[in-house]
Amino acid sequence: MSETDTNIAEVSLCQVLDLQAAEPLRAELMALRGRPLHMDASQVSRLGGLCLQVLLSARVSWAEDGLPLRIEQASEGFLEQLAAFGAPQIDFEPEGANL
Repeated sequence: MSETDTNIAEVSLCQVLDLQAAEPLRAELMALRGRPLHMDASQVSRLGGLCLQVLLSARVSWAEDGLPLRIEQASEGFLEQLAAFGAPQIDFEPEGANL
């Protein structure tokens, strides 16, 4: 599949990514597998551990597929929560889209 701008899937992450948001987020991301993915994290004020696991799992899946997964416009809340989990420098688009 060639990577074009019209092929890129875009997802706006919820304001609160907690336990209740984890399964819907997982399902939404897996439905988009096979396409480059951009996620807008500008509205995120809270990121729970389970949703972080979903995002990290998606990162691995996209890398295995050789496709980019990018977090864009990360809010202060999103970045603060990453730091609280000890992961302030997570690269969601590894070079070459491979881990």
